[in-house]
Amino acid sequence: MIRPRKKYTVFDLQQLKGKRCLTHIHVKSPEEAAAAEAAGVDLMSCPFDTPEAQARLPRLVAAAPNSFLSGSTPHGLASPEEAIRIGFRALELGASSVYCSASPFLIEAMARERIPVVGHLGMVPRHVTWTNYRAIGKTAAEARELYQRMKELESAGAYAAELELVPHNLATFLCRQTKLLLMSLGSGDGCDTQFLFSDDILGDYAERLPRHAKAYRNFLEEHRRLQRERIAAFSEYIADVKAGRFPERGHLIEMEKALLEEVVATIECGLRGKR
Repeated sequence: MIRPRKKYTVFDLQQLKGKRCLTHIHVKSPEEAAAAEAAGVDLMSCPFDTPEAQARLPRLVAAAPNSFLSGSTPHGLASPEEAIRIGFRALELGASSVYCSASPFLIEAMARERIPVVGHLGMVPRHVTWTNYRAIGKTAAEARELYQRMKELESAGAYAAELELVPHNLATFLCRQTKLLLMSLGSGDGCDTQFLFSDDILGDYAERLPRHAKAYRNFLEEHRRLQRERIAAFSEYIADVKAGRFPERGHLIEMEKALLEEVVATIECGLRGKR
């Protein structure tokens, strides 16, 4: 059993930049959060982009009370005021910081209010119509643009940025050129954190595993096995009921015979009196 450690602050994380690569898992349930903390992960992130996810956040925080947890804000932030409101709400519910893939304009609004914000660089899923799903930064022009975007996030006041699908040697260079904590998702081992989704680590979906990910278990097959077992168990129960094998005597509660006879006689007497 891993002993509880001090919960990181943003200040703590900034002091660790360049000293070691932190482990980072995106979790989606209290069970995953508790498991990640018990395993000793450094950082966690989780969804905070739907009403359901927002309602679930306090349970994740309670399941991993010693962990630094970032909540992912909705994609459709329409104004600085909404961004600030969502950011403060995440902090009120127990998040340590917020992740936001919106523009530096919205990130700056939250950062001005001292809300710790993680931006997003490289292949950003919400902006994929401009890039397609692919590595970003393999050309000199893209690498220079990526550097510029990184500096814009830095100037906006973000303390960190997820760096998704960027060539590993470019990512290592970028990490040395910024005070931002760069969180590698498919961008190699030269960044400040190594980031994977729990679904990838657990093998919990049917699609092909991304090149940058590694599955350590096969939860998809385990879910399928459990579903087969559910069907088998329910089928056996139904068959037992139809055949009179359930319930057996050991499943029953029995009233003392003399008391039952007394109750029956009393009730039957009453019924006769009403006729």
